[in-house]
Amino acid sequence: MTLLLMAAGRGSRYGKLKQFDDLGPEGEFLMEFSIYDAIANGFNHIVVITQKDNVDFLKEYLGSRLPGQVTLDVLAQELTDLPDGVTFEGERPKPWGTAHAVWTARKVIDGPFAVINADDYYGQPAYEQAAAFMKENEGGNTYGIVAYTLRDTLSPHGSVSRGVCSREGRYLRSVDERTEIEEVDGRIRDADTGLTFGGEELVSMNFWVCQPSIFPQIEADFREFLLESEDPSKGEIYIPFVIQDMLSKDAAQVEVIPANSPWFGVTYAADKEKAVAALSGLSREGRYPSPLWG
Repeated sequence: MTLLLMAAGRGSRYGKLKQFDDLGPEGEFLMEFSIYDAIANGFNHIVVITQKDNVDFLKEYLGSRLPGQVTLDVLAQELTDLPDGVTFEGERPKPWGTAHAVWTARKVIDGPFAVINADDYYGQPAYEQAAAFMKENEGGNTYGIVAYTLRDTLSPHGSVSRGVCSREGRYLRSVDERTEIEEVDGRIRDADTGLTFGGEELVSMNFWVCQPSIFPQIEADFREFLLESEDPSKGEIYIPFVIQDMLSKDAAQVEVIPANSPWFGVTYAADKEKAVAALSGLSREGRYPSPLWG
């Protein structure tokens, strides 16, 4: 089973490349705990998508730590990686988005795979559930989304962007992106739309279980974005948009898998203290060895 980690972000709100900040008790990166949890649940192929300048560093850093039976691929998400026959002559300050990050791995993945953010902690039970789902749904076009309770994913240090899930039974109907959700005086509100939330809604934290059929769909959507967008130098293509396109065409069904697991991330620099304390506590409780890789 394959785990793909998206680690090509610029960390604009955090102030630096948070993927490589030393948050663990022995200076580990947050992504290392995700990789550890995945391997503990049977994942044996790790794919990391990062910036070109970080590829060699991550290959050496992770390659010296991961168990020998685990295959590691570290790939660069590059602006020049475009569908055949399409060109882009402009300039962009950042990558093409999360869907393009996934598409970067199209040549090294040929089976079901899980996708996560490298700068989020998803909790050990989430990988157990994802692994069980992948074993039950190998092949075909059944996808999964490991979803978290909205209230448990907020930051006390500012607004966050969350994809709010709408369901029909256990299957996903849509993911609606709300870009400025914040809790103020006990009230959870999206400043952009004015919508309020109770806090128990399930949201996407970019933990997806995908099939290889997503790669041609991303390419088609990416091609359309490049050819039909008024200004391709702006905007991005996101995983939920591609999934929504597949749902609308009955090309996939997506099961919503409640995580039943803690989550924390480092959106803002002020979130670091909480993350460091949480990882330290988990290590003291014996959930993780320290140092993580022995």
